[in-house]
Amino acid sequence: MTFSPPVPPSFADSTPREKAARVLTEGLAPANLVVAQLLLVGWHSTGSWSGLGWGLLAALFCGMVPIGIVLLGVRRGALTDQHIRVRRQRVVPMGLSLVSVVAGITLLRVLGAPADVFALVVAMLVGLVSSLLVTVGWQISIHMSVAGGTVMVLLLVFGPVVLPAVLIAAGVGWSRLILKAHTAAQLLAGTALGGTAALTFALLR
Repeated sequence: MTFSPPVPPSFADSTPREKAARVLTEGLAPANLVVAQLLLVGWHSTGSWSGLGWGLLAALFCGMVPIGIVLLGVRRGALTDQHIRVRRQRVVPMGLSLVSVVAGITLLRVLGAPADVFALVVAMLVGLVSSLLVTVGWQISIHMSVAGGTVMVLLLVFGPVVLPAVLIAAGVGWSRLILKAHTAAQLLAGTALGGTAALTFALLR
């Protein structure tokens, strides 16, 4: 049986729990987490404003351009919403995002980006390719893939001090279940894909 996410009610018609879930889903959306972790890792890579600049450059190709592609698709009516609930609609925007990330990797290599920033962008590429391959046949949770990967990467970079960030991944998983956007299996599979990206980062840094 194919899992098809239901059309969510309007925010005004949602229950308090659904409203909380939607706030978490929007606030901790993949693009937001991608940009945030690149800025944090960028800053940490040099401990100065230059590192933040490297993170911002990477975020342009890995977060800002991809979400721009999605929003344009929504505006033109090609996508149902910015979370792309319909699986068959994911391939094109994810493919275009892949091109953007590859371009970012190339530019960062040419310009001599810090090792951690470069490793993180390559890890994001691995995560995106893995998600694209799976989403062709199954509605895996991209939200959970990015959230899980983000928490794991931050733990690798900053250590146990950021352990409370696990609540970020937990909040994302809870929100997707409450909104009936994914099954538990799809959330677990997304987390596993996030782990492959974090492992790539750990091996490359």
